[in-house]
This record gives sequence, structure tokens and C-alpha cells, in this order.
Amino acid sequence: MTEAPELPLQMRRNGFDPVQELARARDGAGVIQVMTPFGVPAYLVLRYEDVREVLSDSARFSNVFTAVGVPGVTQVSEDELAAMRAGNLIGLDPPEHTRLRRMLTPEFTVRRMRRLEPRITEIVDAALNDMERAGKPADLVSNFALPVPSLVISELLGVPYADRAEFQDRSARLLDISLPEEQRIAARRQDREYMASLVARAQADPGEDMLGMLVREHGDELSTNELIGIAGLLLLAGHETTSNMLGLGTLALLRHPDQLALLRDDPALVEPAVEEMLRWLSIVHSMPPRTTTTEVELAGHIIPAGSLVLPSLPAANRDRAFIEKPDTLDITRGAPGHVAFGHGVHHCLGAPLARMEMRIAFPALLQRFPKLALAEPDDQVEFRVFSLVFGLKSLHVTW
Repeated sequence: MTEAPELPLQMRRNGFDPVQELARARDGAGVIQVMTPFGVPAYLVLRYEDVREVLSDSARFSNVFTAVGVPGVTQVSEDELAAMRAGNLIGLDPPEHTRLRRMLTPEFTVRRMRRLEPRITEIVDAALNDMERAGKPADLVSNFALPVPSLVISELLGVPYADRAEFQDRSARLLDISLPEEQRIAARRQDREYMASLVARAQADPGEDMLGMLVREHGDELSTNELIGIAGLLLLAGHETTSNMLGLGTLALLRHPDQLALLRDDPALVEPAVEEMLRWLSIVHSMPPRTTTTEVELAGHIIPAGSLVLPSLPAANRDRAFIEKPDTLDITRGAPGHVAFGHGVHHCLGAPLARMEMRIAFPALLQRFPKLALAEPDDQVEFRVFSLVFGLKSLHVTW
């Protein structure tokens, strides 16, 4: 059996918190050298203002994937790598990024998301009904945190919800750095093959979903590979991040019963609560690596041209220079300005959708089960520590 790799420093947590070594490095040097999960050295940027600088300057910190930025690339040809890059917004700089994002932005406006609110409410209520009928104890991850965003993004994109077990499994393998390289690249290829079938179907008969819209309105501007890349990214990001926020956010509230009681008794607090949980949990350990296009200086450190730079979101969001008492979970403060969704041109496109799902889901869960409690010893809750998106394997609850 292959041994799991050593967990990179930037992915290490003590429960919800970044490890103390990261906090000391942020408050000390500000920038340190680390290894990426794929065995390549990088400069880890830890302070809030420096992270924002990196994320807002694509001219000096390029987002274009190099070979070292893609898991499993030693087994991938240049042609296949180019196909994988196509349409993947997180691996593009302006003007290519701008061109693609312009086509997608109208689908993710706050106004458009409000139109989805009744349907999201139905999906949340149905999941809670199913959980209640099945009886306690229940796994909150498999019964609530994962199905809700999976169904929402499936309907939005036009992905058959019946395929959810397959795409959830592929997503988990894509993000799991403990797996051998060949398994990760196999998952990536399977994912592209699946998305290609959905794109072909949309091209033949475009529906009213987002894939259909892209084919109808932008079919002449987008290559098939770009459509595959866009669809794959939106499906992955659309369920992985929100589902992990719902699971981890619930555990955070259960471990902070005073905060849970505040939100349960006053659902109007959900807006600042969601922002604070986004900041405090920071489930994306780091943004995809940037490559310096010139020699740059950050936190007094000279970083050579051609270097990989990793912006640490958990460290930045716990920076005392950004917010008072950063290690305290306080759902009343709202934490404006956090970088949990990134910053700059790559600020998460789906942020309005993720926020809406959480604003509906958390109060509904606590109103339905006001006596929600853990149904397993607290120290036995299993985290997905080797995943590029932090989360829980399961969360057994009772009510």
C-alpha cells in the first residue's frame, strides 16, 4: 500500500485553525518557502495585505498554469495539457480570462441568484424532510451538506442529478493529494470525458440550463474544449466548496453553542454569520499557484522571476492586521473584506450562489432541529485533511 504523502505546511490544521507554525510565520517573516502538494517549491504568502496584492496583480503574478501547477502532469502530453487548460478560468489571465468570465457573469449576478431562491429553499426543505423521515442519528454530510449544493449546481448547469455519486467520487479523487498521481490523472480524464458527453448533448439540443445558454448565445465564441473546461470547473466548484462549508459550518456552530443559539434564535443574523464562517473556516487552503513574471518584493523578501507563489487564505483571514481577535468565531461581526472567495479578477464567480445556499440552509437546519447535537464523540469527527478543499468525511448528528 502506498504511504500518504506528508501533509504540506499550508494544508495543516489544528481542528479548524491553521497550525501555529503558519501563524508564527505570518506574524514573523510574512513569506516562507514551502513545497506544493505536488513536490514543487513555492513561496507561501501569509499576510492579508500581501495576499490581496498577489491576487489583484495578474501582470506580475500570472495565473496561467505551468506544468507544475496541474496534478498528474508527468503523464500528460502538451496537447492534453492544453485541452485541460481550455475554459478553466482559474488557470487563465486577462484578456482570455476576461473574455470567458464576461460570458458567465450574467448567470451569477445577485439578481439572477434571487430568482433561484424559491427553488433552493425547496431543495433544502426536501433534504431536511428526507433526513427527518430517515430518523436519527444521521450523517449530516451525506444527507444534507452534499446533496443540497449538488442538486442546485446540477439543475443550474444541466447535469443529471442521477450522476451525482459518480461526479462526487471523481471530485473527491481530483482533490485528494494522498492518492497516487496516476489515480488523480485518471479522475481528471474521466471527468473530462463525462463533461464532453454533456457538452455534446447541449450542442445537439441546447436546453434552458447554463450549458444550453452558453451553446445558444456563445457557441460561435467558445471551442468545445472551452465548454468542457467551463462546465467541469463550475460543477466541481459548485458542489465541493459549498458542501464543505455546510458540514464544517455546522460542526463549528455545534462546538460554539453560544453562536449556534444566536443564529437559531435570530435567523436574521445569518448574513453576518455566513461571512464570519467563510473567514474563520477558509476551506480553500491556498489559491492556485501564481507564477512571478518578474522579480518582485513582498514583505521585504525578493522573489525571483519564474517562481511559484501560493497565497494562503486561512493565514490571511486570521491576520490581526485585518481583523481583531481573528481566532474567535463571532457570527455577529460579518468580517467584511475576507478573502475566502479570493480577491481581484479571480474573485469566486459563484460567490453569490454559495452565499444564498448557506443563508437558506443554516437557518432552515437549526429551525428544523433546534436541539441539533453531535451523535459521535467530538474527537472522533473525521476531517478530509488531504483534500485541497478542507472538509469533513462525515458528521453524525442527532436532534
